Amino acid sequence: MRNGDSSAVTVLGTGAIGSQAARAFLAVGLEVTVWNRTAARAASLVDEGAVRAGTAAEATASSPLVVACLTDYPAVTATLWETRDVLRGRTFVALVTGSPEEARAAAEQATAAGADYLDGGLQSGPEAIGTDTATIFYSGPAEVFDRHRGTLAALGPARFAGTEPGAAALRDLALFGLWYDAQLGYLRALETVRAAGADVEAFAPMAAAQLGHVVADAENTAREVATRAFPRGPADLGEHESVLTKLVELRSDLRLGTGDLETALRLVRNRIARGGGNEGLTAILD
Repeated sequence: MRNGDSSAVTVLGTGAIGSQAARAFLAVGLEVTVWNRTAARAASLVDEGAVRAGTAAEATASSPLVVACLTDYPAVTATLWETRDVLRGRTFVALVTGSPEEARAAAEQATAAGADYLDGGLQSGPEAIGTDTATIFYSGPAEVFDRHRGTLAALGPARFAGTEPGAAALRDLALFGLWYDAQLGYLRALETVRAAGADVEAFAPMAAAQLGHVVADAENTAREVATRAFPRGPADLGEHESVLTKLVELRSDLRLGTGDLETALRLVRNRIARGGGNEGLTAILD
């Protein structure tokens, strides 16, 4: 049984993400089977038209496509073990946050049981699921993704991250890391301003504008990394060295620390020593 887009889908896990996924599938007219370890949490979905299964295996056996919206990869692997006898011929999709290594292990486990496996990364809140604003990407065999792209599109635009099983998890964590870097950088700036006795709320619009420069130049920066061409941009490495030196000193006593600017400063100085003083900041990745 290697079914493509079908009229039936199973959702394992009916927390905030799983419940919205089930509703999105119901909204496009699919037959939806749901399962949750705490059965009562699936009751509202039954009222909305879903069928509640008593066990994960029963739910899995009900559909050719199984979407697992579980807490973490240990929960995924436990569910794969519980459903191993009914997985053959089905496609198992895991929408969960974790490491690429965990994704690869889950893929191996599913494949060993005779299932196709897609790993999914979700960069949206539950409220975005089922809309065009949802950011969801998948990795695994391209033919498996293509087979189910239409059904998965009910959750939001289905993006393909690559054939390597851990590709979606890697992209997911990279994007989470970007958010933490930006948010912690902002908090660090607010701490710096507050420590000087200045008004942090008055500072906020200026901070938003500064972050906007990074966003506006994101594609150009990626192109520089990809092509290994590092134009000067708004400042050359010599100028960056001067500013970074002052920032390391200014941030030395902050609760959040320097943000490891020391590493960036060391890389800048190394690049300058190799004759790259006229290059832009992106050169420190080379």
